Amino acid sequence: MQYIDRLDEAEARYEEVNARMADPAVISDSDQYRKISRTHSELSELVMKYREWKKANRELREARVMLNEADAELRQMAQLEVVRLEPELAAFERDLEVLLLPKDPHDEKNVILEIRKGAGGDEASLFAGEVFRMYTRYAEEQGWKVEITSLSESSVGGLSEVIAMISGNKVYSRLKYESGVHRVQRVPATETQGRVHTSTITVVVMPEADEVDVQIDAKDLRIDTFCSSGPGGQSVNTTYSAVRITHLPTNTVVSCQDEKSQIKNRSKAMQVLRSRLYQMELEKQLAQIGAERKSMVGTGDRSEKIRTYNFPQNRVTDHRIGLTLHQLDLVMEGRLQVIIDALTSYYQSELLRGQGRAA
Repeated sequence: MQYIDRLDEAEARYEEVNARMADPAVISDSDQYRKISRTHSELSELVMKYREWKKANRELREARVMLNEADAELRQMAQLEVVRLEPELAAFERDLEVLLLPKDPHDEKNVILEIRKGAGGDEASLFAGEVFRMYTRYAEEQGWKVEITSLSESSVGGLSEVIAMISGNKVYSRLKYESGVHRVQRVPATETQGRVHTSTITVVVMPEADEVDVQIDAKDLRIDTFCSSGPGGQSVNTTYSAVRITHLPTNTVVSCQDEKSQIKNRSKAMQVLRSRLYQMELEKQLAQIGAERKSMVGTGDRSEKIRTYNFPQNRVTDHRIGLTLHQLDLVMEGRLQVIIDALTSYYQSELLRGQGRAA
């Protein structure tokens, strides 16, 4: 198998990291321990899979030797083992190829999710609310935490815009292919003729940026406070707890009024601002790399229609990979894993093909 040297190096590094995690000096330093734990987590799946491959490879060699035994029963048993182990070993090798692909440095990050209504008026805002609920349900299944930063309701009970932070294990790795235009086709409740209407919303998924990722100069910010509006109890419209931050060089504006505390709203708004500026920089870099590479890493161009939700036919179609499922009712309840797994496999295959061409 290819990459044996790299796999041996990864296993040696894994053992080294294991030893360091037991070092009292590392344990007592929370920052250092966090870094070591992250490295351990990144290496663990690869090394465990490599050890499974080595075990299967050893057993296959032994079974092939037994094919030369004089005892016919032993030869038959060995043949059965060869038949079982050969496809198993091939599957391990495919998995290892994928695990050895260059890691997206953002995969471990939390995300900022932004959903906005597009074309279609009230129907678009209703669908925006349903899609946000869909992602919230999926996050619950994954054990993730969802915190709303900003929410703007429409007059019909939908959402004109919602911004939320989703935190948990490898959130960006699962949701990074969701950015783009999502189209809905259905008969609105107000449609008396039973005609199917088409509406759109936009979804943006950004990796949460740490302070070390984006340096923001205080002089580049204008910070305004104002009274909260909407649900919130006695504090609504009585205290200046809501915060609006404007990044003057880029004219990027972020508002947060979800918390009763101005300090908490300011902190949340800064998280969103950092992530937006970080995303801008990533998009500049991708534009320089070129369109082919951009599609390969799967950033999800916001201007491109990526998915259609057809309610009359209970059908959802992801146009990037030609995937169609007649399970829209389940998808809207947060059962997104089938789509997410298919997208991940597709883009991993693209990367593998790209590496093959480079080789």
